[in-house]
Parts: sequence; C-alpha cells; structure tokens
Amino acid sequence: MTVLRPARGELLAALTCVIVSTASSLVPLIGVVEIARLVIADGPLDSRRVWWVVAAIGGGLVVRVTFMMAGGWLSHHADIRLASALKRQLVTKLGRLPLGYFTRASSGAVKKAVNDDVQTLHHLVAHAVLEVTGAITVPVVILAYLIVVDWVMALITVVPLVLGAVGYALAMRGSEQMFMRYDAATRELGASTVEFVNGISVVKAFGRVGVAHRQFNSAADEFSTFYSTWMRMSQRGMLIMELATSPVTTLVTVGVAGLALTQAGQLTLPDLVAFLVLGLGITAPITVLGYSAQALREASQAARRVLDFVDEPELPLAHEAPALVGEQPTVTLDNVGFRYQSTAPRALAEVNLTLRPGTVTAIVGPSGSGKSTLAALLARFGDPETGAVRIDGIDVRELPESVLYQKVSLVFQDPLLQRTTVRDNIRLARPDADDAEVRAAADTAQLGTRIAEMPAGLDTVVGTDLRLSGGEAQRVAIARAVMADTPILVLDEATASADPESEAQIQQALTGLLRGKTVVVIAHRLSTIRHADQIVVLDHGRIAEIGTHDELVDTGGAYAALWEDEQRQERQGNRG
Repeated sequence: MTVLRPARGELLAALTCVIVSTASSLVPLIGVVEIARLVIADGPLDSRRVWWVVAAIGGGLVVRVTFMMAGGWLSHHADIRLASALKRQLVTKLGRLPLGYFTRASSGAVKKAVNDDVQTLHHLVAHAVLEVTGAITVPVVILAYLIVVDWVMALITVVPLVLGAVGYALAMRGSEQMFMRYDAATRELGASTVEFVNGISVVKAFGRVGVAHRQFNSAADEFSTFYSTWMRMSQRGMLIMELATSPVTTLVTVGVAGLALTQAGQLTLPDLVAFLVLGLGITAPITVLGYSAQALREASQAARRVLDFVDEPELPLAHEAPALVGEQPTVTLDNVGFRYQSTAPRALAEVNLTLRPGTVTAIVGPSGSGKSTLAALLARFGDPETGAVRIDGIDVRELPESVLYQKVSLVFQDPLLQRTTVRDNIRLARPDADDAEVRAAADTAQLGTRIAEMPAGLDTVVGTDLRLSGGEAQRVAIARAVMADTPILVLDEATASADPESEAQIQQALTGLLRGKTVVVIAHRLSTIRHADQIVVLDHGRIAEIGTHDELVDTGGAYAALWEDEQRQERQGNRG
C-alpha cells in the first residue's frame, strides 16, 4: 500500500516478529503432544527426551515473549513514523492547494483526511495488520505440522474451516454495495444528530422539540430498517460460519474421524492426541479475522482518501526569483479572470487594476461579487485562469513563497490563532523576534494593555489560559502583520464582526499599521474607507466603477447606491 511507504521497513520487521512470535507460541502445544507421544509409547519412558521437550517448551515461551514485545514496539514506532510523515505531508499539501479545492471540499472532509483518516491508519499499522498476520500464521503452522503427522486426518480437520469459509462467503454476498449504503446511512445519521444538537437551544426556546426531532428520527428509522434488512440477509451465512468454526464442531469432527481411523489401524493414538490438541487452533483465529475485516476495510478507505488528497493538483512552485522586487512595489492585475472550478461561472473576469506604492485601495461590492477572491489572488492562494497578478512587473507565479510572503501579508475577517502563547502568535512571521519587538508590535495593535492583564502576559496560551474576544483576536492578527512588516498588506473585512468599541481600537491599530504601505481593504462599512486613494466597485466579478469616494458619489452609480443605503440604515439605527 503506497500510503504505508514511510513505515514499510519497520512494519515488515514487525510482521516478521509477529510470525516468529506466533509460531513459537505453538511450541508448548506441540511439546505437550510430543510428551504425550513419549508417555503412550511402548517401553520405558525416555526421561531425557522428555526434558529436552520441556526445554524446547521453555525456549518457545522465551522466543514468544521476546518477539511479541519487539513486534509491538516496531509496529508502534512504525505508526508514529507514518503518522508524523503523513501529517507533515498533508499539512504542507494544504498550503499548496488552489482555492478551488476548498470550494468543493468541506472543512469536515479536510479534517477527516488530515486527522481522522491518519488516526484510522494507526489501528491498521499498530494492531490490525499484526492481528491478521498472527491469525493466519496459527492455522498455517498447525496445518503444516499435522500434515507431517497424517495428511489424511489433516484434510479432515480442515473441513470445518472450509464450511466456515463457505458460510462467510454467503454472508458477504453483495457486501460492497451494502457497506456503501451503510456508510451513507451513518453519515446521514451523524449529520442529523449534529444539526439537532447545534439547534437544541433555539428549538427548546420556541417549544418545537417535536419538529426538530423529525429529521433525526427519520434518519434513525432509515438506518435501523437498512441495518435490520442487512442482518437478515447475512444471518444464514453467519450461522453456518459460527457453527462450522465453533470448538464443539471441530472436536466432534476430529474425535469421530480420528477414532474411526484409529480403530481401522490407519491412525495411532499418539497421532490422534496431536489432532485433538492442535485441531482447535485451525478454526480459532477465524473470529479474529472476522473482526479485523471491518477494520482493514475502514483503513483501506482511509488510505484511499489520504492518497486522493495527496494527489490533488497543487499550485506550481517557483524556486528562484527572476529579479529583485523593490521595497515599495507596484501591484498590477492584468486582465485577471478566475473560477473556482472548471464548470463554475467566473468569480472574476477581465479585472485590470493598479495599486500604487503607499496608497490605499478599497474593494467594495455586494456579497459574491468577488472581493475576497481578488484579495486571495494577491497572496497567490490561487492562480488566475486568465491574465496575471504582478508585483513590480513580476508574475507572482514566478516568485518563490519565501520572496512573495516577504512582500505580502494578510489580515483576515476571522483570524486564526494557534493554541500557543500570545508571543508565538504575534511573532509567527518572525520566530526569532525578541520580547521588545513583540511588545512594540502589540502596542501598535492597541494590545499592550490587554496583554498586561493576561494571566501570564506574553506567555499566556491562547485557547487554554483564556479565550480572546473577536476584537482581541483581530488585534493579535494586526500585531502579527506589524511584525511581518511587508510593503503590501491585504485587509479582508478586518472589522466586520467587531463590536463598536473593538472596531474603534482596531481602526486605531490599523492607522499605525498602514503607514507607508500599499494597502488593499475589503470594505464592510463604506464609512471606514471614505478616504481611500481609490475605491473599486465589483459586480459579478467585474469592475463596475473605480474612483475616490467623492467622485463615485457624484457619479450616482452603484457605489452611490450602496453609500445611500448604508446612510439610510445608520439613520434608522440612530432613530431606534
């Protein structure tokens, strides 16, 4: 399996240890048979041979324990190596995927591939493969020994195993389709459960619990009906398998056939003892294989999802900058067109725009007009389908990431803070920055006083020691941008979700951040960008208008209508 390649060597070593350990675990049973053979044999008991067999039993136990521990250590070490390698690869992959991937793949699907599926592979590597290998080794070794003893009786001994395999085949008819329906039913049931739980407070407040239960009950009933039908379809085969592989069936088969062959003179009594003692070991591992089958199936599906994720096409990376980018670069969008998927309508079309050094450009427009898409292309979160985004005349596709992100930084509407210290959150772009630089950035972001009030100051762990409000998190993101100190800054509705007090502090923080930079602002409230050097109005991915606030208001076009609508809402709010 390709996904297991990082741990293949250790896993093969672990499997070898399991085979040796499992085979050696049978030495005591074979030893008991050989002692019985010596005791039953005619003539005086050869005590020396008995002690040799006892020594072999002791040696087998030592080998069993030694190789079992070695196999467990190797398998878990292989699991750690695999999980570490996969998570590093998948997280790196996330940073190289184009925007289109995230429009067709939900955050849940990404989490499942990066976290849940890797965890599922843990059971495969650390447990399931070893259990299956051990379960296969036991009957193989026993059967090999019994064939040497008496091949006819050995064939009779495997009859219950063959019948069990027939029963299993009957039980698993159409299983692939049924498993697909099972997966779909469990997903639907899970989604209905989450939806009900998330909305329970609203439901109770309005006394409509019965309505909220309806979708969940429907999903639960459908799952119950499907599962009951599936079990009825497979119960005959499962019954055959359970009966055929039960210890009683094996003992009866071996006992009746063995006595018949012994009376006929075709099997000796010591040999019959061998089949009675070891025969149960042929069918006993079937239960382990049955339980492991589902785990192996789930692991195979997880591996397939991980590989599908790894195979997603990436943004091509540049490795050498073709030329130096200036300290005050000019940004141009030249006939830029972009769509998230090949079959989707264009999110941007024929966008031509120039961002002069040291100026503020505001991007406005209705929801879905392409504002955030345009901002994302500046940071190369995706590549244009047509045209190019250039910094000082250089296509961003030709700039290595290390160069690009020394020139461009972003502050998002919903800043993502890591579960680490405030210090490390602020100096994310410059891990080597000292505390003085971190505090200076925090002061610029109007965060210094709040940090002083925190339980451990800069050492306070976000999400563990305390939870920051939306405005405070936004100011941490601004401090992060201050620390990065890039000449191009993109603000994606940085004050959209802030309360009035936080918004005032964020605006003050932004004033300190914007000095001397080329700034692109995705505007939520037009009143915050009245003094922008240019305002770009987008409509359905195209530039509808461009100019200053006063120019656009005087024009009486789309911007003027948006401005009037905002002013009317503010007047109504003041009257209320």
